[in-house]
Amino acid sequence: MKIVVLDGYTENPGDLSWSGLEALGELKVYDRTPEEEIVKRIGNAEIVITNKTPVSADTMEKCPSIRYIGVLATGYNVIDTDTAKAKGIVVSNIPTYGTDAVGQFAIALLLEICHHIGHHSEAVHKGRWENNKDWCFWDYPLIELAGKTMGIVGYGRIGQTTGRIAQSMGMKVLAYDAYKNPALENENCRYAELDEVLSQSDVIALHCPLFPSTEGMINKDTIAKMKDGVIILNNSRGPLIVEQDLADALVNRKVYAAGLDVVSTEPIRGDNPLLNAPNCIITPHISWAPKESRQRLMDIAVNNVKAFLDGEPVNVVNK
Repeated sequence: MKIVVLDGYTENPGDLSWSGLEALGELKVYDRTPEEEIVKRIGNAEIVITNKTPVSADTMEKCPSIRYIGVLATGYNVIDTDTAKAKGIVVSNIPTYGTDAVGQFAIALLLEICHHIGHHSEAVHKGRWENNKDWCFWDYPLIELAGKTMGIVGYGRIGQTTGRIAQSMGMKVLAYDAYKNPALENENCRYAELDEVLSQSDVIALHCPLFPSTEGMINKDTIAKMKDGVIILNNSRGPLIVEQDLADALVNRKVYAAGLDVVSTEPIRGDNPLLNAPNCIITPHISWAPKESRQRLMDIAVNNVKAFLDGEPVNVVNK
């Protein structure tokens, strides 16, 4: 059984092991695969593992040996799943592996906005404290979160994790989700309609999937419904936000700050308007990337292949 990993570097830059897949077949791992090399590198492999490298209908036509495609991520939009289904190719994803890491990162973005710890540490190392006239200084407003309201758009596993941490800091949570679980409600957390979440929240965190109905959901019209000085967090999907509208709102101070781990095009383009927007923290899509999270992803990916080889595939997205 030939197995090829098309873009393994981000999952495993050298601190994990591919031994689980090596035990299942003849394995070839590529750090990255340019588009023009995809067909050649798949060749006659029966099992293809990919993260962001696309596997199109044309690729499947040219690589008829493919029997299984495993995605090293939750999202699988890089795969033509309809063609795969028509050809009897099983496509599996990793539905949950970084819940705690992503929820933690959302709160890290928020705390950085509230305290700018990195900036103030750098200022101290540059000598500003030792040469300061007073015994302390700060360059940004310092924000206490207790008593404030966090609106969470998308209250699935990750949204709930973020919500629990927010509540532990004394925040109240307004949750918006198409599927409600009343058992999650308490005196500090309740479900609300989207307009109420937008208008009543001091912080808005996006944890929803990218669908046609959610693409561009944060735009000039929805921002207008928000409190003046709101904080917006997004470590879900970049296209949930109309970036020029958010940049404009940061400039005119309708939005106090934004903490983003995702943008509409990744890697980020140099002309992205958020790069020059004030008080906008942008990190390079790393919420998912703690070693513990990536090891969990690796283990699930191996188990997905094992299940396929045993004739009982799991986490199938193209049934």
